[in-house]
Amino acid sequence: MSERIVVGMSGGVDSSVAALLLKEQGYDVVGVFMKNWEEQDENGVCTAEADWRDVQDVCGRIDIPCYSVNFAKEYWDRVFSYFLKEYRAGRTPNPDVLCNREIKFRAFLDFAMSLGAARMATGHFVRTDGEGRLLKGTDPNKDQSYFLYMVHSEQLKKSMFPVGGMTKAQVREIAAAHDLPVSDKKDSTGVCFIGERNFKKFLSEYLPAQPGDMVSPEGEVVGRHDGLMYYTLGQRRGLGIGGRGDGRSWFVIGKDLAHNRLLVAQGEDHPMLYSERCVAEDVTWVGTPPVREGETIRCMVKYRYRQPDQPAEVTLQDGKLRIHSLTPQRAVTPGQSAVLYQGDTCLGGGIVTEVTAS
Repeated sequence: MSERIVVGMSGGVDSSVAALLLKEQGYDVVGVFMKNWEEQDENGVCTAEADWRDVQDVCGRIDIPCYSVNFAKEYWDRVFSYFLKEYRAGRTPNPDVLCNREIKFRAFLDFAMSLGAARMATGHFVRTDGEGRLLKGTDPNKDQSYFLYMVHSEQLKKSMFPVGGMTKAQVREIAAAHDLPVSDKKDSTGVCFIGERNFKKFLSEYLPAQPGDMVSPEGEVVGRHDGLMYYTLGQRRGLGIGGRGDGRSWFVIGKDLAHNRLLVAQGEDHPMLYSERCVAEDVTWVGTPPVREGETIRCMVKYRYRQPDQPAEVTLQDGKLRIHSLTPQRAVTPGQSAVLYQGDTCLGGGIVTEVTAS
């Protein structure tokens, strides 16, 4: 009997091609669609239903069985509740990171094993090896290792990433050549599993907004904000402070939670937007920790998805990462992840909790 691989299928082109490639390689492939959000969007549309139809169409085209599994409760308990807690605390969380750890590589992996799978597969643009290392995807514009740094090597040993060594263009070419109905489907964006929607309106349904003042570094009130949770460090759009100051654009430079004030300044190069040091907590390593308590290593760091690797010295102290960037970093944001690399290997990372200028 051929080895059974259960593929997590989203209805997108990447996971569809992943399933196709595995089927062509002779594996016993089973497609599984995860439904993790029960509500409709603001237009009354349940996007999960359309994605599930696409999964069924693709699986029919490549002749593999497909199933749907509902992890809505697990998603709410393990991911969305954390998401709301972080926004409530004034931080800007990245739910995709936690979603990968708690849903795709825990709940779904367990489900795949219950179906008799030897391994699971996804359409992520990352690579791995027999040692359980997490490697960047070949396409630098699509590499998703930043979002998978919380996945451990033991989980990676049970995982496959068939498109990780390809470019996005190659994936679409394969889908078109095999007449897959999702070959030209646009990439999904927005919150993991919740999808694209008016984020401000969506967040207001779960957290009460508390409007307050926008204040310049000199203490001048220059506008009003709708609620600190709606803004992130470095943000320019949506501030509504036109016509004040010297004509340059205004940017968010910080949040004063104690007084419910949004700190703003003019100019994208304002010094308060830049920092050299930060602290990251909730530290996780993909494999063996590359640094012991009290030690310092030199490595590369990403503070956001698609950011070029940044050189840094990283010290593990009291279980936290104390990161000294060797060049000033713009808009390092509490709640986001600092992810560490050596070459193409993702080492792990942590959640940024403190940011200081030097």
